[in-house]
Amino acid sequence: MLIDTHCHLDAAEFDADRDAVYAAALAAGVERIVVPGVTVNRNFRPKSKIADYPACLEAYGIHPLYVDQSSPDDLSLLRGWLQQAPPIAVGEIGLDFYVSGIDSERQTDFFVEQLRLARDFDLPVLLHIRRAVDPVLKQLRRIGVRGGIAHAFNGSRQQADEFIKLGFALGFGGAMTFSGSTRIRELTRTLPLESIVLETDAPDIPPAWLNGGRNAPAELPRIAAVLADLRGLTVAEVSAASAANARRVLPGI
Repeated sequence: MLIDTHCHLDAAEFDADRDAVYAAALAAGVERIVVPGVTVNRNFRPKSKIADYPACLEAYGIHPLYVDQSSPDDLSLLRGWLQQAPPIAVGEIGLDFYVSGIDSERQTDFFVEQLRLARDFDLPVLLHIRRAVDPVLKQLRRIGVRGGIAHAFNGSRQQADEFIKLGFALGFGGAMTFSGSTRIRELTRTLPLESIVLETDAPDIPPAWLNGGRNAPAELPRIAAVLADLRGLTVAEVSAASAANARRVLPGI
């Protein structure tokens, strides 16, 4: 079983051919697709572009790069959604200190409030941690949640171990497929297999063979094959392990 633990199938990049992209993913053996939210306007299931796709499982959350477009009222709306129709996780939430011009204090405020929501509803979280691994870990230690996934992990082994201690799996995808991504590839070789989940982050982070083109969930089997090669395992072994890990940290799967 293949599970894409992070895929923005509701993104505008798929508006022209979403049905075909979804069908191709199923044909490739992807049986579940976790679709994180980025704003409160796009991610509630009755309004979603993916409501008719049974393999898709939604998370609700406000992405750190969208906090400037959000208000405290959106957090109240998010709480209501969690009460009405609990999703698989709260996410995509976190911090992003790579993009300039986004208020870091405002990001932190929204992140903290969403961690509290996840704690209140006993839901896992899908974390965005770009250039912000240690600040994210700091908040996780303050506000304990039931775990989840550190998406697109690109930190150190020590940081990886800290997430694992807190009950998180680490998401790896297209970046792992580049021979120059030495740190990421070393992590995927040496981390405990039970700490790894597979993801595409489609339409973003395309694997090496797409030459910067649009990513899609149907690429997940080839991404799994790269992980298998790095670890000296079969594709079936890494696919099964990743799926089991995903079900552990996201019990709603």
